Amino acid sequence: LEIKKDKNIENIEAILYDGELREGEEIAIATFNEPIIAKIRAIEEIQLLSLKYENVSKVTAATGLRLRLADKTGLLPGMPFQKIHKNLKEITAQFKKEISGSIKTDRQGIIAKADSLGSLEALLTLLHQANIQVVKATIGSIGKTDIIAAKANLKINPLDAIIVGFNTEIEPELEIGNIKIIENEVVYKLIDDLQLWRKEKSAEIEKEKLMGLATVCKLEILPQHVFRNSNPAIFGVRVLAGKLKTRIPLVDELDQEVAHVKAIQSEKHTIAEASQDMEVAISLPGVTFDRQLKSTKYLYASISESQFKAFKKHKDLLSGEELRVLQELADLKRKKNSSWGAS
Repeated sequence: LEIKKDKNIENIEAILYDGELREGEEIAIATFNEPIIAKIRAIEEIQLLSLKYENVSKVTAATGLRLRLADKTGLLPGMPFQKIHKNLKEITAQFKKEISGSIKTDRQGIIAKADSLGSLEALLTLLHQANIQVVKATIGSIGKTDIIAAKANLKINPLDAIIVGFNTEIEPELEIGNIKIIENEVVYKLIDDLQLWRKEKSAEIEKEKLMGLATVCKLEILPQHVFRNSNPAIFGVRVLAGKLKTRIPLVDELDQEVAHVKAIQSEKHTIAEASQDMEVAISLPGVTFDRQLKSTKYLYASISESQFKAFKKHKDLLSGEELRVLQELADLKRKKNSSWGAS
């Protein structure tokens, strides 16, 4: 069967490659569950060397045709169909064997969608060749149940929290959240995009694990934006590199401890972190700005020697700016201890 996307078209296009069909007969159409039983209201057969169809009461294989069915609800493109002749159980068993043999999924993996059974088979074959596991594979638009399945992967394996769609559409007003969706009409490009995303996501996860130990951050104090001098000191800063987070300890240009960041505000809203190039206000308890920071230009997130070595070991995960800040911190530390951070 070939299901047209235009809902106004009543006829279902199909190819009859064995046997014959008559108007008024019942057919069983395969699905991923139980087959659909439909009565043929009318048959149109394609004409030789033409795109025109002609109404007929009977067709014999092999031929292209259009079927008008009593009900086409739930039909899926690319699914096989058979005429029923007191053999529905045998047909159902055959359909299940066909579908289960072509659509093989894994215990865990990504979610795959395609526009027809043949497209889905091709997509799954290439995904398995690329050693990409698939936990769910279905036909049709990407919808709410696919998002739910992908969200379940966030806790199991974030690299599987993705939906790939081959010749598919996304249902309107679908809430995607933090799920990645990759679509393409070229199956090889689809897999290339998936592998690239997984590579980038893997590096991001590793960096988050690394940053869980500490954070690399350099701030420029904006002395023209001092909102409160003390108790706590509240003033503006620009994030020159890395990420500024609440509760991180800060040191000055002489590696002197300043305070832990109590709060961060951006445009009058409290935020948990600020990224590079953002200008925000920070709150530092136990600090008097005029006395301690008036002549200070830069602040750094303080890190221990072991944390420095961990960052150094995974330097490929850091940006150029973050690496420069690490080197600046190492230079500050080595003024007191020349062997600080050495491997």
